[in-house]
Amino acid sequence: MVETEAEVGLASRLRLAVVRLTRRLRAQRVNSAISLTQVSALSTLHKCGPLTPGELAAKEGVQPPSMTRVIAALEEYGFATRRPHPTDGRQAIVELSPSGLDYINEEVSAREAWLDKRLAELTPEERGVLSRAAEIIDRMAGQ
Repeated sequence: MVETEAEVGLASRLRLAVVRLTRRLRAQRVNSAISLTQVSALSTLHKCGPLTPGELAAKEGVQPPSMTRVIAALEEYGFATRRPHPTDGRQAIVELSPSGLDYINEEVSAREAWLDKRLAELTPEERGVLSRAAEIIDRMAGQ
């Protein structure tokens, strides 16, 4: 494959840009009392709905004992609840509590408000490029 001058180093530049943007978005957190691992678990529950601890661990890419500690902390904060599994007495179902849902909504709102400000500083053409790039990055991430 022959690369154009613009393509040379694209993977490195894209990776660094995504890492930097992620750091800036993380800095917009409304409550840093809970860990990023706990925020990620809450986000997964928000996206996927109620899950067993094993399912949540698998989606988060962590071992079940680690997820058990995360769930316990989220319960202490009042952000998640556990209830018995309807068909398997050995299992539990973990879900967002109303406070957990409020927390996730506040986190998303804070990050999107920051991003909206940054986007407003760009030209319409730049926002168009980012819109197309977001579609492509989402497609890449889904594979």
